[in-house]
Amino acid sequence: MFLNENYLLPNEIAQTLYHEYAKELPIIDYHCHLDPKEIYEDRPFKTITEAWLSGDHYKWRLMRACGVPEEAITGNASDYEKFLAWCQTVPKLVGNPLYSWTHLELKRFFAIDLPVTEENAETLWRLCNEKLQQKDFTRRALIARSNVEIVCTTDDPVDDLHYHHQLSQTEQRFRVLPTFRPDKALQIDHPNFLTYVTKLEKSVENAITTYDAFLRALRDRVTYFHQLHCRLSDHALDTLVYAADEQLSLEAIFAKALAGESLEENEVSFFKTNVLVELMKLYHEHGWTMQLHVHAYRNCNQRMFERLGPDTGYDGINDQPLTQNLQKLLNAADAQDHLPQTILYSLNPNDYDALVALMGCFQQEGNNKLQLGSGWWYNDTRAGMRHQLTKFADGSVIFNFVGMLTDSRSFLSYTRHEYFRRVFCEWLAEIVVRGEAPADLRQLKPLVENVCYQNANNYFKF
Repeated sequence: MFLNENYLLPNEIAQTLYHEYAKELPIIDYHCHLDPKEIYEDRPFKTITEAWLSGDHYKWRLMRACGVPEEAITGNASDYEKFLAWCQTVPKLVGNPLYSWTHLELKRFFAIDLPVTEENAETLWRLCNEKLQQKDFTRRALIARSNVEIVCTTDDPVDDLHYHHQLSQTEQRFRVLPTFRPDKALQIDHPNFLTYVTKLEKSVENAITTYDAFLRALRDRVTYFHQLHCRLSDHALDTLVYAADEQLSLEAIFAKALAGESLEENEVSFFKTNVLVELMKLYHEHGWTMQLHVHAYRNCNQRMFERLGPDTGYDGINDQPLTQNLQKLLNAADAQDHLPQTILYSLNPNDYDALVALMGCFQQEGNNKLQLGSGWWYNDTRAGMRHQLTKFADGSVIFNFVGMLTDSRSFLSYTRHEYFRRVFCEWLAEIVVRGEAPADLRQLKPLVENVCYQNANNYFKF
């Protein structure tokens, strides 16, 4: 039966692993894009369209592939028209994880078993909207109902973290913690870099007229984030650069940027390299985990980028070389003994072998100080998850893997943790069935519990 209690669990071993050990574990969602203000204000959703389709470029891409007009995706069509367009799209998505996720969210949050079709659209619209007005369907209620212990949002160094502080004072069911995402601080070649420096000045209440002052400001923000219980950083390094040049001066490069002068490519790379190495030192000092997200190919469609802006479903996968620059970066930090715990995510699964081999060169005290990140974005499918698990296990220690995250802007995405846990139990049971591991639940139980919850709980030192 479709989405029954044993879906993705093809045998007794997989079913036991999931139902007995994985299913009821709490969730630590250590990387997402939820808005802390939305969490704090805890208002009800206006319609199922707002809850399901707003900002969800996963769904938008599939609707476009099915010929839905942009007006009914990101345009000015009514909420019902957009919802209807999604209902018309879903029946065509068999084999895509969005087909399972959509029905799983209906089943888990709304207790609705109806298939998502054009014929059922009006009924689904009515039933979902009625429930969304109930007290247990606000933002915070959805998080709590999902058995979430910790939510780590994604926050710029200049953010004041006001809502994180307010939530720490008012919310007892779960914790909402910030993550330090300093991408804009590294983008010295971006047209808005000077504007960003001004914002950073305001956040630290000090003028930034030199490179040294710039680094002090970032240090101050790391300290501030740490006081609000931040324990992770995150970097979107779509193309990772490393540049060492004794002839270049960071103070001179920064002065040129402040003066609005154009920079040479080697100057930009040198600046980005050195700022990142300095940040890695700060992360190490504070006991943080650094996340590196690499090889997204952003804003591939220039016309639609100009029309809709970033994060609207027009990003691809990069296939540029990675290993040498990453090795130099890790080695530079390690040489000074300030390499932080690091999770390496690549949007290109062809990078997995190289990443696993490279991270093994820098393992130190602790369990898997360097980790291969979970299947990310285009890879958080059943096939993508299984591929990432296999590559991690092939070249490292899967027992130490910190597991899944949502990486989502949706409050209904916690079913992705269930999806991952089912896939993991399926994958692990297959190893047992093949005779590669004993069918000994005393050994398998801690493995399941570690990957699905305990490792994240211990690794991040919350």
